[in-house]
Amino acid sequence: MDLTLLWIPATVIAAAAQTARNTMQHRLTDTLGTIGATQVRFLYGLPFSLVFLVVVLMVGGESLPAFNWRFAAFVAGAAVTQIAATALMLATMQLRSFALSTVYIKTEPLQVAVFGVVVLGDHLSVWGACAVIVATTGVVLMSLKGKGATLAGSGWRPALLGIASGAGFALSSVGFRGALLSLDSGSFVLRATSTLVAGLVLQTIILVVWLLVFKRDVLLAILRSWRSSLLAGCVGAVASQFWYIAFALTATVNVRTLGLLEVLFAQVVSRKVFAQTATGRERLGVGLVLVGVVLLLVSTST
Repeated sequence: MDLTLLWIPATVIAAAAQTARNTMQHRLTDTLGTIGATQVRFLYGLPFSLVFLVVVLMVGGESLPAFNWRFAAFVAGAAVTQIAATALMLATMQLRSFALSTVYIKTEPLQVAVFGVVVLGDHLSVWGACAVIVATTGVVLMSLKGKGATLAGSGWRPALLGIASGAGFALSSVGFRGALLSLDSGSFVLRATSTLVAGLVLQTIILVVWLLVFKRDVLLAILRSWRSSLLAGCVGAVASQFWYIAFALTATVNVRTLGLLEVLFAQVVSRKVFAQTATGRERLGVGLVLVGVVLLLVSTST
């Protein structure tokens, strides 16, 4: 069976599920705070990822891939950089507006392109590079909203923090792809699911320990709100599952560039759920994202 293009629907599903999870987390922030809502994706996503793993093992009749230290190093690095990237993102948003912070953070696809080539030796064609640049420019335009939302004069500290956050997310994506590629056995679905479980286990442990030491009241609030958090955890686990399936089938930069469809889904959510209207600049940004996506699909199918 030809699986060459399966990464495309996997990425679209992942982007849609991540948009839904972000909407749920946005609502949980009111009761749990930013850190608490962030931990929900790990703590309540872990049980569902374990269910996914059991199902994959039963349906495929396979055994777990053999452990190796290269896999462990990639997972550990990716898990820690993803947590650090989230912390840097929150710090950036405390210094500047959400919109302007997003401009810096959404440089992730550009950085993924660089890290993917350097760390994993992923190939990036000229058209693929153009797709990344065009789509990222579209996201930047969509993020620059309102008066004063320009890069000039925004200050070096939020810029450095935001770009560092984008770098952290880029490194984590490349790291998780490196982890699943380092596994010597198993189908691409099993390797993706095993990597997902390993990453969530480590991230859950790290954040639970941190909350126990510094924010015990937040941890207790997370546990008390399990009913409202389970759905967000489930949807987040589904998103991660399909991200990793896509990572197993193609270069990280392809996945993350097509994954910018998430911002289009977010536009729909903003209009339908939060009754927000799109500006002319946002519409232009949407158009550029779509052009970038088309260029990406053409470059990867030829």
